[in-house]
Amino acid sequence: MTEGENELVAWLRERFAVDSELIPVGMGDDAAAVRFGSELIVITADMLLDGVHFDTGEHSFKLIGRKAVACSLSDCAAMGCKPRAATVSVALSKNMSFDEVKHLYEGMAGVADEFDCSIVGGDTTSWSGKLAIDVAMLAEPISPKGPILRSGARIGDTTYVSGPLGGSLEGRHLTFTPRVELGCRMALEPDLHAMMDISDGLALDLYRLCEASGCDAELYSEQLEKIISKAAHACAERDGKPSLEHALSDGEDFELLVVGGYALKHERYGLTPVGRIITRAPGDDTTIVIRDRDKGSRPIEPGGYEHFK
Repeated sequence: MTEGENELVAWLRERFAVDSELIPVGMGDDAAAVRFGSELIVITADMLLDGVHFDTGEHSFKLIGRKAVACSLSDCAAMGCKPRAATVSVALSKNMSFDEVKHLYEGMAGVADEFDCSIVGGDTTSWSGKLAIDVAMLAEPISPKGPILRSGARIGDTTYVSGPLGGSLEGRHLTFTPRVELGCRMALEPDLHAMMDISDGLALDLYRLCEASGCDAELYSEQLEKIISKAAHACAERDGKPSLEHALSDGEDFELLVVGGYALKHERYGLTPVGRIITRAPGDDTTIVIRDRDKGSRPIEPGGYEHFK
């Protein structure tokens, strides 16, 4: 992979090393965890930009505000944490009217209220540039063992996803439901070993999980067919790319990537198994392969959306 977001995060983790007793989870997961006495607080932050994560020329301000908070709620879901409070900082475009600003905040309030997460403050600025929104959210781990990390995958584990993937820019990237209830329910399951949300595409996010866990993964083509969304098929008809490629790399799905044992197959979780965790040979780079019943296996590139690239 060329230098980009992954390499920047790796450099930042080395540059800003932390005391693991006070900060048991630092950079590199969906959220960080900070210890205050006997309490563990989880914190996440997401910045959304006009022209990258939404388009004020096409999307309603209410949906834009909803997405800004929903992205952080999805991070909480991926860590098996209950969201408690958020701050919202905005750089408002001077072209926005007062009513548009109110609609933006009403969209935030609607999804925050749905998940019992209070918006408790933030900062409001304006400038001649485009709208930018930054949400910081505090959450409480559900499991006594703390937040669920990317680094806990074990050899032989099954890899699951919580819903259909691909084609999110058809509209679902603005309307998705954060999987908070599911993430918190699974957090108490002993067979859950690792989890993250699929924000940049299954191929890239599974690669990141394997990097954190020191393993490789294989995906099964017949199982992947089950999680390709209708929107991904529609995109494939328009642009000629395989629908599977859309499912693997479009990003902004905000479903959960779940890794663990047999108990996760129970119908109460509604997960679809798509592969398994396999051993990485010493000294080898992280590899994701797709295994086809008739054609054998082939490696795939960790394609998806990556900032700073």
